[in-house]
Formats: sequence, C-alpha cells, structure tokens
Amino acid sequence: MNTDMTGKIALVTGAASGLGRASALKLAEAGAGLWLVDVDAGGLDETAALLANNGRAVAMQVADLSDPGACTEVVPAAIERFGRLDALCNVAGLIYLANTPQMPFEQYRRTIAVNLDAPFVLSQAAIPHLLETNGAIVNVASCASYIGEAYAAAYCASKWGILGLTKAMAMEFQKAPIRINAVAPGGMITNIVRNYSPPENCDFELLKRFSGMRGQVEVEDVADMILLLVSEAGRGFHGACIDIDKGITAG
Repeated sequence: MNTDMTGKIALVTGAASGLGRASALKLAEAGAGLWLVDVDAGGLDETAALLANNGRAVAMQVADLSDPGACTEVVPAAIERFGRLDALCNVAGLIYLANTPQMPFEQYRRTIAVNLDAPFVLSQAAIPHLLETNGAIVNVASCASYIGEAYAAAYCASKWGILGLTKAMAMEFQKAPIRINAVAPGGMITNIVRNYSPPENCDFELLKRFSGMRGQVEVEDVADMILLLVSEAGRGFHGACIDIDKGITAG
C-alpha cells in the first residue's frame, strides 16, 4: 500500500500524547511534515523530541481547542508556516464520566467543545486548502458513536455527533477532490483513560457492558489506520467510519 506522505503536510490535534502522538510518529515515518497542536506544551515538546532525528519539518502550536477562537487560529498558522495542507487529523478528545443529573454543565460543554465543535471549526478552515491539494480529513469517533455508554452522556453525544459530521461533510463534497473519513476505536490506554474515574456510587455492571472481552485496543493500530486514510492507500474511502474496537460493537 502506498502510504508515502513525502512532501505533504499534516495537522494533528491532541499531539502531546496518546493517539495524537502515535499518529504524528506514523505520519513522520511516512514522510509528512507536521503541524502539532495541543493544550499541553510540555507534551508537545516531548513529541517533537521524539521526531527530532527523522529529518521531517515539525512545528507546534499550543492551543486550547475548547475555545472556538483558538481553533480559528490553528489552520491559518499552519498555512503561514508551511504554505499548504494535505491532511487534517482531528484526534484531540476528552471524557468525563458522571451521573447525568449531577454532571456540571461546564464539563458537558467542554466535552462537546473539544470533541465536536473543534473538528467542525478546524474543518471549516482546512477544507479550502485541502481542496487545493486533494487532501483528507480524518476524525476520531469512537465505539461510543454507535452504542450508549452509562455515565458518558456528553461523550456519547459528542461522538455520535462527530460521526454525523463526518458523513454529512462527505456527502457535501462527493464531487470534490477531498476525502473525509473517521476511525472509531474502542478503549485505548491513553491519558484520556488514565485521568478519568467512575462517578460515585456507579453500577460497575453497567460500566462493564462497554468493556471489550478482548482487552484494550492498541494505539498504534489506530494510528496506522489514520495514516492509511490520509494517504494514497486510502483513496477508496470517503464517508467511511472504520471500527477498531475488538468487537465491542459487533453485537
């Protein structure tokens, strides 16, 4: 498969750790230059250090993607630095588990802002440039894009939304030289998972209903699929959502 990205530029959000970092590494291995975005400046420095010896052009931007104003600055900054854009990888995400009646509205809004609003705003800015380069967008959905998960109402809402956003934009640009797809991972060992805790007095039997029998999904496997979808190897995909969940949504 031709996953060569030499001479191309990819913008990756959530690049300070987890799937964003893994995707940046895979894209760099394939030859892409990178515009890395995250709210975590220290994590971005660590990712950049991992990429320091591969000869690829790498630049970073610290941005809080829960702020629409910050989102509007990301793509123009990447274009100013590199002059082109070939791939937008909307990887940044977060989750709060909470009993729905007790969930602080600020947590709900931040979840929607990072997981759904930011990909929309970034896509708005990126699409004109991606049309010029026959580029691609990959959004990170989730197995929670298909099934309800207890104590994750805001997260599920955002991930069902990102799936709808992906397919709607794909239909809008059926006649244009751009590809818009999504990946839907199951649970992965990332900072998102490490940093959340079940709500008080939760029913663990309900939590187990969306835990895979085959264990956690490997971050590298999802990063490989993101690379495929933004590269020439993914030329047949448009409006697709690739499930990588070890069977969680199979039945």
